[in-house]
Amino acid sequence: MNTTILRKSVLGIAGLAFAGGVFAGPATHAHAAPAMDAKPVAVVQVDKPAVDKGKLIPHGVQGAQSRIDLGDEQTANVKAIIDATKKSGMDERAAVVAIATSLQESKLENLGHLGDRNDHDSQGLFQQRPSSGWGTVEQITDPGYATTAFLKGLKQVDGWQDMPLTKAAQTVQVSAYPDHYAQWEQQAADLVAQHWNG
Repeated sequence: MNTTILRKSVLGIAGLAFAGGVFAGPATHAHAAPAMDAKPVAVVQVDKPAVDKGKLIPHGVQGAQSRIDLGDEQTANVKAIIDATKKSGMDERAAVVAIATSLQESKLENLGHLGDRNDHDSQGLFQQRPSSGWGTVEQITDPGYATTAFLKGLKQVDGWQDMPLTKAAQTVQVSAYPDHYAQWEQQAADLVAQHWNG
């Protein structure tokens, strides 16, 4: 057989096979990969892990509870207190004590000097006094610094974890109104539950 005719025949057959594949489309069902059952894909939203509420108020609240609505600045201060608590290596209960204390002292507002309404030289979230060794005005009006200073004092209170909130706060703050911290425990616990894992 002539080589040229053979070559043309082979090329012609290859061309037909190629053209057949292009025009025929994908392989037939018998040779195709098994089809997967099409099922809707569920989108699962992973929620933040819940805070153990038993840790937040281990002994229950004492007395009537107060509550205020918070603005953006106050909410930012809550988050700053929680962040400083975590950085201090302390738990959710410490954050509850700190937030309740700040709710009583400043309504979670980073207060500067209030003139005649000022309690001596008290300032910041915790109404800490430079003259009592809490730090400079610039330091105690920094929410992170002020919280860390408060928590340092709290760590020095032996058994603070097992005390009523108001006693733990009062031991650090030495307020003229030692029982007033108790009224903020529920709101403080709610704020920690909301923002601790945020």
